[in-house]
Amino acid sequence: MSTLPFEDRPPQLDRVSPYDERLLTSYVRLLDAEAEGADWREAVAIIFGLDPEKEPERAKIVHDSHLARAHWMTEKGYRHLLERRMQ
Repeated sequence: MSTLPFEDRPPQLDRVSPYDERLLTSYVRLLDAEAEGADWREAVAIIFGLDPEKEPERAKIVHDSHLARAHWMTEKGYRHLLERRMQ
């Protein structure tokens, strides 16, 4: 279960934010769960500690928006992380 505070939707910026850096492990876990074919309800319960039975709409929003941000990180965001490390 995640002990990190999180928003229902991550910031949608064109750069990596402190929020993204803080939740990087959660993003990786979401991508792993997706690759393994895990049910989204199980993933959101384990990674974010949400009960999809009690809060189905919120759980789906949290899962889908963070998974989309995780994909953005693999497609574009990682470049921002690399640039900072190379400076």
